[in-house]
Formats: sequence, structure tokens, C-alpha cells
Amino acid sequence: MKPTNIRDPEYFHKVVDCQYACPAHTPVPEYIRLIAAQRYTDAYMINWESNVFPGVLGRTCDRPCEPACRRGRVEEEPVAICRLKRVAADNKSDIQDRLPVIPKTKNGKRIALIGGGPASLTVARDLMPLGYNIDLYDDQPAGGGFMRSQIPAFRLPESVLNEEVDLILNMGVLTHFNTYVDSLKSVLDKGYDAVFVGSGAPRGRDLNIPNREEADANVHIGIDWLSSVAFGHIEKVGKKVIVLGGGNTAMDCCRTARRLGGEEVVVAVRSPFAEMKASPWEKEDAQHEGIPIHDNHVPKEFVVEEGRLSGVIFEKVEAVYDNNGKRSLVPTGEEPVLISCDDVLVAIGQENSFPWIERDIGINFGEWDMPVVDKVSFQSSNPSVFFGGDAAFGPENVITAVAHGHQAAISIDMFCQGEDVTKRPPPGVTLVSQKMGIHEWSYDSQIEDDVRYVVPQAELKQTLNDRKLEVELGFDAATAFKEAERCLNCDVQTVFAEDRCIECDACVDICPTDCLTFTVNDEEETLRSKLKMPAKNTEQDLFVSEDLPTGRALIKDEDVCLHCGLCAERCPTSAWDMQKFYYSVTKAGQQGGAA
Repeated sequence: MKPTNIRDPEYFHKVVDCQYACPAHTPVPEYIRLIAAQRYTDAYMINWESNVFPGVLGRTCDRPCEPACRRGRVEEEPVAICRLKRVAADNKSDIQDRLPVIPKTKNGKRIALIGGGPASLTVARDLMPLGYNIDLYDDQPAGGGFMRSQIPAFRLPESVLNEEVDLILNMGVLTHFNTYVDSLKSVLDKGYDAVFVGSGAPRGRDLNIPNREEADANVHIGIDWLSSVAFGHIEKVGKKVIVLGGGNTAMDCCRTARRLGGEEVVVAVRSPFAEMKASPWEKEDAQHEGIPIHDNHVPKEFVVEEGRLSGVIFEKVEAVYDNNGKRSLVPTGEEPVLISCDDVLVAIGQENSFPWIERDIGINFGEWDMPVVDKVSFQSSNPSVFFGGDAAFGPENVITAVAHGHQAAISIDMFCQGEDVTKRPPPGVTLVSQKMGIHEWSYDSQIEDDVRYVVPQAELKQTLNDRKLEVELGFDAATAFKEAERCLNCDVQTVFAEDRCIECDACVDICPTDCLTFTVNDEEETLRSKLKMPAKNTEQDLFVSEDLPTGRALIKDEDVCLHCGLCAERCPTSAWDMQKFYYSVTKAGQQGGAA
């Protein structure tokens, strides 16, 4: 194998598994250390620079960082990264003096944002400090998009959402709320220098089975129903409610129905329980509230009696997999199941809808009638129109929408300045030694067994009687410190200097995970198999040194290293050093690069 180029910032970035897995690449270990030090405002600002909505995401994020967490190699549960983010948001001080300065003199460029969700708001946050004039159009009465209309208040209090949305709008965004854009051409005709479409995936999928029309008065599309609840248009539901679907929207629907008077609320999903799209914690919360989940149930017919919905007939199925792992749902042959109900909430997925985008304005559409959008620049075939969030590539989540917004803002700025949007700016990177003494580091290097701490919840009796009462209470300061201490500081990298190594094998002897091996370099497949502990995870890289005087090389399996620093403490020649790696995705108007 070729020796590893540690000057490539993406090498060490990939080693910080949590940050690498985050779509917005938030510097997770850095802000967790700050939380442990009770520097909550500093931790919040690191988040705000990266993911824009720390208070929102600390409650609602899909947490792609947590399955990647290195603590999962040591114990069953990862660090509670998401809920620690909330700790920073809940305990920060006033941040007004830390916000970007908005120039009084504008740069003369006008940008239109269609949709007031997380992608559009991120674009505004990045472009307003550069002097752009921003107009935001949304059909809702307030900003936030689906964060406001589809995430129930018992998961995301309105006050938290308002605070973080207003931080952006108060930069001087000109808002046009309660305004539905029915023509993109009409927006372009207003002379904007660029238009960003962040309209989300606003249409919920329906179910076409017998008696759908006859039952229409009591069959509701999940996302529309949640929106009507959020804006106070719906305040009650029938006593018996069936929720169709297995994603997070279905979990929000069933839990909301419980709070609006549903006494017998059940979820019916086609797939096996383990394969439901809902996050595990969302399923747990629903079950904690007494909501049964019937898996392997396929709806076949709405039952209508005397002109009113009275139930749903289901066919029971089982999952069968072919040699390629493709799943088929095969009927079991059992008798159909009738579940009685007063209302049905259909939460079987969302899809995009662009009837308001004319097909003669230079925007190409492809598969599923989606706009053709560049996955790097987020530019459409009409150079002045950019897409992001669910509107770009289909339904995802808040943190992905934020990541899209950052990249689209870079492209819009470059486009308006006449630059090539395909030439992306490099990230900001630093690599700094943490050595304070021979056996002393400026970070906590102890590796201890410590199970994940549980986030406390409000009393069930109270939360089920108030749809706006937040269920999760968050960590207190003491518990937050203990949870933060579970972080393994994966951003503190083991940096090896070949010219200092005397090949004494001391680092190999002391390594607790056997991730180090001195051996003759070879092809990757062979090399992985002959290490002291075979490196089986090919998704994570091997560190390969230059050849040493004996002809051997030092090989390190980055997958199982715990960044404990014992190799650096044990090395008699300081060939190993623990160096903190800070990786920051460049934003619009910034210049990245190594520091």
C-alpha cells in the first residue's frame, strides 16, 4: 500500500466517525468537551456555525452521528450526541454579541428563497452577512417549514423553534409569509440574481384501496393533519384511530392522536417491526405511551357502514428474502384482520410536487418528475436557480437540509460573483499537539466502561393531556458532564513520525486494542489479514507509514483505535504524538485550507 498522506484533510476527517457521518460535518468531539467544561455558549456557537439549529436538532435530529460513534466499539450504546447538543442550547447565555455583523451597505444582489424551512433559512444565514438582500416566500404564517408544521410541539416546543428561526430572520430577511408561490417564472421575472428552492416534499402519499372515497371524511393524510394540528385547525380526533405507516411521521401522528382524544390508537405497518423506517427511539416513545404497533399488516379495504368509516381490513403477510436480500411481503394465508376505528391517519411516505414550476424556463426534470440538480453545487439546468433540502433529491431530514443550504449558499455567492460553482472551497483544518508533559495531555484520555445515561421524561399522565408539553426534560448539568465524559475524543489523532521511530515495539505492546503492527508492507487485502488483529472493516482506512530502517512499516487500524494516547505515553522517542484535528466545512464568503 502507498504510505498514508496525512496532509489530506479527508483522511483524519474520516477517522472522526461522528463528524464524518454528520451531513453538516459538525465538530462533535470539540463541542462535547466544551459541554463537559460547562462552556455551554461556546459549544452552542460551534453547533450554530455548522448545523444552524442546535436547539431544534438537539431534540429532533435523526442522529446519523450516533451509529458511527466509536463508543459503540466499546459498549452497546453510543454517546448521546444529539441530547448533549440540547444541553448546550438550553444552558447557553445571550449570544447576540457573537452573531455575524450584517453590513449596512448591501452588495446589490437580490436572492429569492422559496420555502421557509431549514434549507432556505441556512442559505439566508450564510448570505446575509455578505450583504445580500434576501426575500423569503412561504405559505405558512411563520418560518420554519416542516420543523413547524410536522414536528409536534411535545417534541419541539414552539419557543425553541421561534428563537432559532428568528435569529436568522432578524438579520434583515424580507419575509412574505402566507404567500403561496404558484409560478417560479413570476419570481424570476422580478429580477432576482438567483433563486433558491427549498419548498420541501409537501405532498403526503395517499392509499388507493376500496372505499377510499366513501371514507374520505375520516381518512387524513398524515403530514397535512399534523400541520392542521400545529396551526390550531384540528383540536380533536375520534376515540379509535389507526395510523398507517412505519416512519417517524407515523410515530408523530399516533402520539399526537393520543393527545387529541384518541383512546385506542394503533399503528399498522406493512413491514416487520425491526425494518420500520422510524427511528428506534421514536418507536420506543410511542410504545411507552401505550400505542401498540401491528407489523406485517397490509391494508386492503376501508370498511364503511351507514356512510361512515368504521374500520380497516388488513391482510397478514411475512417477509421473504431472495438470495440477493431483496424483500417480498408474502401473504400468510391467515384470515383477514378487521380493526375498527373512527379515523385513519395515512403516513406512508411523502413525495415532491412541482406544479408551480413551469416546464419552459430552462429547468430540466428527470426521474419521478424531480428537477435535475447537481449534487455538489445544487445548481439546476437554469444557472440562476438552485435547489436544496427535500426539494432537491426527495425527503430526508433537518440536518441534511442544513448541509444542502450551506453548499447552495456557497454556489449562489460564487454564481453572483461570476465564479465557477464547480470549484469548491477547501475546508478549514488545524492539527495541534495536545502534549502538556511526558504523561499529561490537555484532554481526558481515560477510557472507562460507562453506560449511556437516560434522558428523563415528564410524567406520562401530564404529557398525554397537553399536546404542547415537552416530553423529554433534557440532561441536568451533572448528568450532561457524565455523558460527555463517555466521548472518546476521536478528533485527537495519533500522529506518527517515522524519523523518530526506533522500532522498539513498545507502542504495540501497550496498545489495548491491538491496532498497531510492525510488518512488511503489502497489498491491502493481504496486509489487513496479517496484522496483529486482522482489520476487517474495509470502510475505515489503515494508516501506513513510510518504510522504516528494518524494511518494515508501521500499520494502524483506524477502525478500532480508541485514541487513548498510551502509544504516545509509552514511546521513548516521541515518535507518537496526540494532535487535535479540527475540521470545519467552509461557508459562503470564507476561505478554507490548512492552518
